[in-house]
Amino acid sequence: MQKRAAVINDFASFGRCSLAVSIPILSAMKVQCCPVPTAIFTNHTGFPSFQWTDYTAHMDGYIEEWRKLGLKFNAIQTGFLGSEAQIDYVFRFLDAFGQGALVCIDPVMGDYGRLYSTYSRKLAESMRRFLPVADVLTPNLTEACVLADIPYDPQMPDSVLQTVARHLSAPHNAKVVITGITRGTDLVNYVYEDGVSTLVSTPKLGEDRSGTGDVFSSVILGALMNGQSFLNAVDTANLFVAHAVEASIRLDTPLKDGLAIEEVLGDLV
Repeated sequence: MQKRAAVINDFASFGRCSLAVSIPILSAMKVQCCPVPTAIFTNHTGFPSFQWTDYTAHMDGYIEEWRKLGLKFNAIQTGFLGSEAQIDYVFRFLDAFGQGALVCIDPVMGDYGRLYSTYSRKLAESMRRFLPVADVLTPNLTEACVLADIPYDPQMPDSVLQTVARHLSAPHNAKVVITGITRGTDLVNYVYEDGVSTLVSTPKLGEDRSGTGDVFSSVILGALMNGQSFLNAVDTANLFVAHAVEASIRLDTPLKDGLAIEEVLGDLV
């Protein structure tokens, strides 16, 4: 039977992020993506203006109707969650559909040492509630520091990264990848699994682009569901992002428009 993943995240109609990248990426990887929108945006919040609709009031309907259909999921992934109510919702969703499912948490909260404007410190701290249930965690360095309750340091040494990763992994023996660490001219992903740490590096190409983390976590999910090891899944995601960045630079795609994944989706088939 075809693999099926429920993805709880926002939907931005323009800007190539969140559900707008998860759906095509998982589809290309032969995984049925079943989206649960937390909010619907005209375009992502990195643009000077946007309009949006909070979808919280409609989310429980997904549990109700999908229970009627008897749906089961091989994996459940979360992304942007905009309130305590949505965090509570994820736990209700896990109670309904989490049995036997791979639980992947992408704790979308901030970057460059700062929380996004939509996140209060209290809300960010509430994301720690997912540590005891996550099988896979894909935070960037900022988010990892918030989850581990340590000060952000863009030049964090490997010894401290190991401490952070071990802390995040410990409650549920989660597989952890801390993404987007800059080391000189390289971007480094710090991979931690069963007490073993590995650095996966790639040369940094151009400037940072919106939605890169969403693309990365979506490929990891698809690769894991297709039987790849965690380290191989990170390698697959790393290579796909690099090719998408190269395509975006070639096409002169604006940074806020995200990664031109359409040019390289064939890599995943």
